[in-house]
Amino acid sequence: MGTATAVARGVATELEGFRRVQRLAYACAEAVAARLEPGVTEREAARMQRAWLHERGVRDWFHLPFAWFGDRTAFAGFRVPLQFFPTDRRLEPGMPFILDMAPVHEGCTADVGYSGALGANPVQSRLMADLEAHRELILREVRERRPLREIYRDVDRLMVRQGYANRHRAYPFGVIAHKVDRISARRFSPRVFGFGTRALKGLASDALHGHREGWSPLWSPYRFSDHPPQPGLWAVEPHLGFRGTGAKFEEILVVTDSRDPEQSAYWLDDDLPHVRRWAEEK
Repeated sequence: MGTATAVARGVATELEGFRRVQRLAYACAEAVAARLEPGVTEREAARMQRAWLHERGVRDWFHLPFAWFGDRTAFAGFRVPLQFFPTDRRLEPGMPFILDMAPVHEGCTADVGYSGALGANPVQSRLMADLEAHRELILREVRERRPLREIYRDVDRLMVRQGYANRHRAYPFGVIAHKVDRISARRFSPRVFGFGTRALKGLASDALHGHREGWSPLWSPYRFSDHPPQPGLWAVEPHLGFRGTGAKFEEILVVTDSRDPEQSAYWLDDDLPHVRRWAEEK
């Protein structure tokens, strides 16, 4: 009993570290969103996120901050990975935006996506409201241990019924999620194309290990994701698009090997901006 209790406490402590960095990232998104004004560029918004987190001790990244404005929130015309990086696109009144960042703090990783608009944008508001059904569907089907590839297809079907386009398919490998892990702290943290090399090495190690055992750390529509949910932490990001407007959330889903359905999978934190927004709207 003593050993089991110690293990449970260790897991709880570990999850609390990930919860803290995820809340820190969302606090950054809300703070930067409040400072956006007409004329700010995507590059400036990305630098604002980076500076805000640097002031609070972040020195390493899974990936540096992104910012997308206008039709770039729906990845309009995206064909190559370089198009994801921030540009000189300027924010205008009524324009939607998405802030996306993946800081590593005290060895824990978060990857978050925050959708908003500079003033009223009814289309994006509707997209955000309809994302709640995707959060519920994903959790329910992960608890049912359905193959990730099938859950991906069910998310697609729900989007079609809602009248939207799947925009996470535009990401590399069409991923809707990827695993995140603990990263050992180092004084020097090199990056390649905005991605932390140690975080990428961890993902590559998961990919190699998973390949031997028949699973992948990438949740995609392809055959390599045709397996049940693998225990661990998954950064999940369903991304809806409608006529040049996009919206998404991104947060950590905890998957375990528990036989108790409610403990087999759960969202790491229900006190996040989009969850609070849905509660307020109700």
